[in-house]
Amino acid sequence: MIQVNKYWEDPNALQVNREAPRAYYIPYHDVQSAKTGKRGRSKYYQTLNGSWKFRYLPSVNQVMEGFYKLDTDVSDWDDLIVPSCWQTNGYDQMQYTNINYPIPCDPPYVPNENPAGLYVRNFNVSDRWSDSKYIVFEGVNACFYLWINGLFVGYSQGSRIPAEFDISSYVHSGSNRMAVMVLKWCDGTYLEDQDLWRFSGIFRDVYLLSRPSVHIRDVFNRQQLSADFGKANLHIELQTTGQLDVRAELRNATNQTIAHAQAIIDDQGELELEVDDPILWNAEQPYLYDLYIHSGEEVLLFRVGFRRVEIVDSVFMINGQAIKLKGVNRHDSHPELGQTIPMNHMIKDLILMKRHHVNTIRTSHYPNDPRILDLCDEYGFYVIDEADLECHGLRHADPWMEGAFHKLSENLAWQAAFLDRAVRMVERDKNHASIIIWSMGNEAGYADNHIAMAEWTRERDSSRLVHYEGAAPIYKGSTNVDSLDIESRMYASVAYIEAYAQDENSKKPLFLCEYSHAMGNGPGDLLDYWDVIYQYPKLMGGCVWEWIDHGMKTTTAEGQPFYGYGGDFGEQPHDGNFCMDGLVYPDRTPHTGLLELKKVIAPVRVEAGELEKGVIQLTNRYDFIDLSHLRLIWTVERDGAVEQQGEISELTTGPQMTVELVLPYKLPQASASRYLVTVTLVQKWHTLWAEAGYEVTFEQFELPVIKADKENDSPLDTIMVKEDGQLVTIHGFDFLHVFDLYEGMFTKLSKHGVDLLYGKPSFHVWRAPIDNDRNIKARWRQHGFDRAKMHVYDAKIAELTAARISITVIFSLGGYITYPIAHGQATWSVDGAGEITLQTHIQVKENVLFLPRFGLQFSMPQGTEEIEYFGYGPHESYIDKRRSVRKGKYLTTVDGLFENYLKPQENGSRYGTEWVIISNEQGMGLKLTSDNEHFSFHAAHYTADDLTAAGHPHELARRDETIVNADYKMSGVGSNSCGPELLEKYQLNEKKFTFNLTLTPVFKED
Repeated sequence: MIQVNKYWEDPNALQVNREAPRAYYIPYHDVQSAKTGKRGRSKYYQTLNGSWKFRYLPSVNQVMEGFYKLDTDVSDWDDLIVPSCWQTNGYDQMQYTNINYPIPCDPPYVPNENPAGLYVRNFNVSDRWSDSKYIVFEGVNACFYLWINGLFVGYSQGSRIPAEFDISSYVHSGSNRMAVMVLKWCDGTYLEDQDLWRFSGIFRDVYLLSRPSVHIRDVFNRQQLSADFGKANLHIELQTTGQLDVRAELRNATNQTIAHAQAIIDDQGELELEVDDPILWNAEQPYLYDLYIHSGEEVLLFRVGFRRVEIVDSVFMINGQAIKLKGVNRHDSHPELGQTIPMNHMIKDLILMKRHHVNTIRTSHYPNDPRILDLCDEYGFYVIDEADLECHGLRHADPWMEGAFHKLSENLAWQAAFLDRAVRMVERDKNHASIIIWSMGNEAGYADNHIAMAEWTRERDSSRLVHYEGAAPIYKGSTNVDSLDIESRMYASVAYIEAYAQDENSKKPLFLCEYSHAMGNGPGDLLDYWDVIYQYPKLMGGCVWEWIDHGMKTTTAEGQPFYGYGGDFGEQPHDGNFCMDGLVYPDRTPHTGLLELKKVIAPVRVEAGELEKGVIQLTNRYDFIDLSHLRLIWTVERDGAVEQQGEISELTTGPQMTVELVLPYKLPQASASRYLVTVTLVQKWHTLWAEAGYEVTFEQFELPVIKADKENDSPLDTIMVKEDGQLVTIHGFDFLHVFDLYEGMFTKLSKHGVDLLYGKPSFHVWRAPIDNDRNIKARWRQHGFDRAKMHVYDAKIAELTAARISITVIFSLGGYITYPIAHGQATWSVDGAGEITLQTHIQVKENVLFLPRFGLQFSMPQGTEEIEYFGYGPHESYIDKRRSVRKGKYLTTVDGLFENYLKPQENGSRYGTEWVIISNEQGMGLKLTSDNEHFSFHAAHYTADDLTAAGHPHELARRDETIVNADYKMSGVGSNSCGPELLEKYQLNEKKFTFNLTLTPVFKED
């Protein structure tokens, strides 16, 4: 076994020989190279990314003494790319856990069988490099020991914060050898219990820096704006390693020098620049100045964004403007690389966020790669930078122990470890305009150690706010919250945040650091939150949990690829598919939930005025910019076909202003048709994140056209009815239907000899549970919803004429064990055209929970693949998740309706449908219509039971037939996988209702 000090189980041994934390920067040799922002353009930068020799050992006890020596033969070791995570390269155990520690909870101790990864790399040092040389590890999980040329250099822990070492005395010109021992666990593991895959290794960049012996060590660009924002002072605080002549110049976006200063700095000093009429930075106009700091042959570049962050009368403000934070929680997550995130992947995330109006990122729950902050400065995002600190497992390791959650935060022996995580984050990221709030971690209790973190942070940087949700009263931690600027909550209900906003005793603004849990088919409560957030100035907004599904790409035993989640790799403990809770799939394809978010938080609101005169109201919800960058396009559709269109190219509405516009469409005097006007706002010009013509938002209204009577239908043909025992055969001019009185349902529907039914229809209340049903599905099953079948008490012909027959069925719905869920009477009528009308009166048992759905389910034969409908589209919609869809006529397929959630569940329904035709490609099928307001339909090649039983998409067996659900109503999707219960107004909780449905056999070419 290797003989080293056991720093990994000592909470006071956080580092050995590690440099003091400093601001993130790369020294360059000239302005032109610095301006590129590319590290490799610097003569003083040398990457150590690439192929390293690697050996994985299941226990640190197996690490051989002297592996780090120069003469150790590592030629037979594996080759491993750095940066990377062991587990994504086939070493160790893939493991996803959310709230539970993956090790026994015995801080500061970790298992004796502590896996170790040994890294060895030969590297060259140029003889042209300066005397001082440093190595930077930007991220190593969980702790590591470093040797160079056989000599011990140092130790560090804190997985997601840089560790820098002065290696000047360890290296020489020419070839050198570096060895690193990374341990999977250390006492810091107790502070890093975030909701994520537990990856290990050197997962972020490693590089060398050459510095003169006397150089700038740290820079803090403090800014001060005058009350009227007409003047900005930039105070540049400098730390040097000796006496140094330092010159600073500030250039604007057109590369003009607008301020400069020079001074001799000896260890510590300051330069001051003054700017008249500064252009302010904000997320909508992220204007950046370039600050070049020259010393000797080095040039440092810092992007400076002038802005002021403050709370005024309980209102959160930036640059004097009240701001709503429209955010998401973002983990570092790549479906193949784990927590190793390439630059282009970061850019892809940010572009998607901008395209969907996200203006805020909470770095849940640790500082992200430093380069993403450069991008946030440039693209325009407000960032809540969060310390790498979470102790969630304490709460569950001993749930019987009062105050267990606060065990480490109140233990002063751990204060240095807590404080270290705040200090290193703040020092690294302090010069970024995008960072508006420092967060002291997540779900780690709240006591003296957190208070020390917050107080240090406020003293070091008073220009930003300090946040920590763990101080909320619900956790019963310390009541000393004076060092926190914000009230923060997770998953508070809409009613709660409204009550808080109305409470005059609540003085701090309220921030929802997590809300509207986006797991699976959801979230469904976004509009409800934002209606209230917009209403009250004290509400800051919030961050949806979360940005991405953390699925890891893997394969079945047969080689079929799929995205795995907790338990798919045989690990224990795990938290199942709870990592699949994002607004985008692992490959960054948007969920429909992201489309919903885009619409709800859109920066322009369109409302109806006097529509008969073409009047609409336009509200600019941007905080700093007018609408001159947008074009307004309007269309008028008659029954789904465009009849009129136009545009308004010049929009000048200022921020937070409302104007009336007149659209010059013409309305008919009267019509039997439906007329809809759709107003769309699109970008005029290309931006960093979207092309010209990209749709920013839309709104749609039905126009007030007087309804004219439809033309009278031609007389109905006569029908022939034959009753043979329990079967009633209804024969018309071109159709043949058969009704089974015993079953209480049709068993055959046909037109021109083409069968339109496959099997027997049934009334249906079950849906494949969505992730947001996780807290109620067991109770649904207790009521028997998942096994409810129809029992027929009586069925008989109630009316028979030459051109019509009506059959009445008295029935109940129930499953084994329980009493019936509901009783009903269904009246089926068939006319001479073969059209079937259903009127169903339902009485639901009083003490039954709200139903998942109620409707008619039936199957249609193989080949029934075409879907044409008039209703909301183009994607799925539900009663509480329908702001991102618009009414129109759509043509798609059964597979085109399907939303392939990575854990199969209810999906693809279309809320508010007026009619739908499900047919084969030749147009032979059934048309469904209903006058019920909430009518929705769904067609798929899977039943609800199929979806319920499958854990992954590849486990679904596609049926040949098409299963159709025509629903009176379906309960909403909400966000109750972690958020509050589904709002009552979105529950199917009616105890009496009537469902009307018309089924018309059609040949579309007729």
